[in-house]
Formats: sequence, structure tokens, C-alpha cells
Amino acid sequence: MLAARYLRPVPVILGILVATLANHALAAWLGAEVAVVLGRDALRWILGFSFLAMGAWTLIPDKLEKERPRSARLGAFAATLVAFFLVEMGDKTQIATAALAARYASIAAVVAGTTLGMMLADVPAVYCGERLLRRVPAKTMHRVAAASFALLGALALIGTG
Repeated sequence: MLAARYLRPVPVILGILVATLANHALAAWLGAEVAVVLGRDALRWILGFSFLAMGAWTLIPDKLEKERPRSARLGAFAATLVAFFLVEMGDKTQIATAALAARYASIAAVVAGTTLGMMLADVPAVYCGERLLRRVPAKTMHRVAAASFALLGALALIGTG
């Protein structure tokens, strides 16, 4: 929506990148702290069921806000940074990042990986989201994402990975 509003993809992409780095760093730190408190076995079960829940949650499409964002005074970068950071709080990707950081020791690697994944999904959407959705239905994308989360959850539950 912001890319369509500002018609400036680079500042929008940079805003997404900075917001994602900040958001995922916060989530990864929290996930790592939770891992210290919980035992390895409890963490494996929580992680597995969390990914299964995220798979189901992914099948529920996000609802776009009907109200236009109040970012008229902000430029494309600042508007995207603020909006993206706030919208991603408690979202599937932040929860997945926290869960991965709880499982794996390197917060930096988790943040780098989840941020790369977010950028791989968002950059094409900024540049050609409408054209992509004409070729690949959003429902198909949701199903693929849900299956990926379910697979990760099942692997965590059986103790693989």
C-alpha cells in the first residue's frame, strides 16, 4: 500500500528493511531470554506447536486497514519504517523469529535469516505485487506458507533440526 501511495520503491524497501531489523532483533532477544528460562524439552514442544499454530494462522488472510494511514507529513522511508514496525508487532514473522531465537543460539544469525526471508517476500511485492497476485493467487501463497510452518512444526516435534 505504501509503495502504491508514494510511488518510490527504494525508500519503502529501506523502511521495511530497517523496521524488520529492529522488530526481529527485539523478537530474537526475547526468544533467546525465554530459552534460558525454559528447558530444552519444553522449548522443543512449545516451538513445534507454535509453528503448527502459525501454519494455521497463516491460512487466515491479513485484513487491510480500511482507513488510509496518517503519514501525510512523513516521507516514504519514515512512513514505511513506523508503519511496518508497528504492524509487525506480534505478527507471525515476529513470533516465528522469537521461536527460532529460542531454539538456536545465534541471535544474529536468526535476525539475519528472518530479515532476509522478509525482504525476499516484500521486495517483489513492492515492485510487482499486483502483477504477481494476478499470476499466483494470494490463497496459494498463504497455503505454501502454512505448509512451510507446519513442516517446521512437525520437524521440531519429532526432534529433527
